[in-house]
Order: sequence, then C-alpha cells, then structure tokens
Amino acid sequence: MAIVQLEDVKKIYKLGKTEVHALRGVTFSIAKGDFAALIGPSGSGKSTILNLMGCIDQPTEGVVTIDGKVTHGLSDKALTRLRHETLGFIFQSFNLIPVLNVYENIEFPLLLGKNSMGKQETREWIEYLIEAVGLSDHMQHKSNELSGGQRQRVAIARALVTKPQIVLADEPTANLDSKTGQSILELMRKMNAELNTTFIFSTHDHTIIDIADHVIRLLDGQIVENTRQSAEAGGL
Repeated sequence: MAIVQLEDVKKIYKLGKTEVHALRGVTFSIAKGDFAALIGPSGSGKSTILNLMGCIDQPTEGVVTIDGKVTHGLSDKALTRLRHETLGFIFQSFNLIPVLNVYENIEFPLLLGKNSMGKQETREWIEYLIEAVGLSDHMQHKSNELSGGQRQRVAIARALVTKPQIVLADEPTANLDSKTGQSILELMRKMNAELNTTFIFSTHDHTIIDIADHVIRLLDGQIVENTRQSAEAGGL
C-alpha cells in the first residue's frame, strides 16, 4: 500500500523572467514501512520532492498524495495538521533549540499541536525514545553540551515523538563522520523496523543507498532509476 504517491508532478520556479524546471513529470510511490532513498546531484530535484512530500510547497502540475490525502487544495490549517499528525522531519543541521535540554527538545513538537496522550503516557513515551536513541544519561543536557552524533539522535527522537507515519530526512548524515553516520543509520533502521515508520531520505550517502528498500535516482528533475531492493543486500 502506497503511503506517498506522486503522479506526473512538475515544479517550475520563476527567477525573475527565467523559469527553472525543478521537476519534469515525476511519478513514483513509496510503500508503508519503506526505507527509501532519493539520490542525485545538486539540482536534480531531491530537495524539491522532499518539500512537496513535507507539504512545505505545492506542485505546479500533478498530484501529491500523502497518507491518502491529496495535498493540492488543502487549507493552510489542514496542511499544518497533516504535517503535525503524519510527518516527522530530520535535518542535517539538527535544528535543536539551544535553551532546551534533550527531553524538552524531544517534547517540543507535542506542545505545538493536539497531543492525545496523557501526561504519564507522554513522559513514558519520551523516555522510551531517549533510551532508544541511547541518550538516557544525557536527558538534562542542552544541545551545546552534545556531540554532532548525539544532536542527531535527539533530532531522530524528536521526529518520532508525534508517532508519525512518515519521517523525511534531509541529508541526515552529511555533517557526521563515517562511524557516527553508520550508528545513526543503524538507529534509524531499528526504529523503522520497530515502529513500521516510513523513512524517506534525500542523500548522497552510499551507505544509505546500499541498505535502502527503495532507491529513486534523479537527474535534471526526472527519474532515471526507480528500483526496489533487498535491504539485506547491503546489510548494516
């Protein structure tokens, strides 16, 4: 069952009098529970697709469907609700709030929208995520007291705290050394398996590409490869 679907999607940006064709009729779907990678050089359309899937932007033409909902025509309020209830985001720059500690950074998305969990359940869930990402001993530490790898672990837990169907990750290992990046990938793969959360990466990291269930290769706004593969082929 497809949790994300793009049908003949085109995106044109205007820079003055110049039209930039970022996407030129892209069609693909991603199944629930996939560990999927969008790959390609700068300017290939990866970030544009991630923005469309994240309901941050809308296509010029075509249809984007997220968890059964067509994004075009939704009100700002409905798009905000879809982002909050269905999507989690991981950024290469971490985007943590410096004045908050690990627990508070992870909790923050729950304070922005409706949280159906009770107080005790919320605390147990956040503490479970903190333990899952290996930061139980750093719960009260602020972000400037953490390493890059630890900050990315906080970002992963924060992305998962709303129990999203989909996590969108923009170059999540780009600012990490290879060993730390490997451990972060192992963590995301673990959370993907345990929670059946769909992970979609924009990446240049071949380690992600090797272990992905689904690889979509882009060039000049078009898909040049769309393959499903066994995750065991690359292993971790």
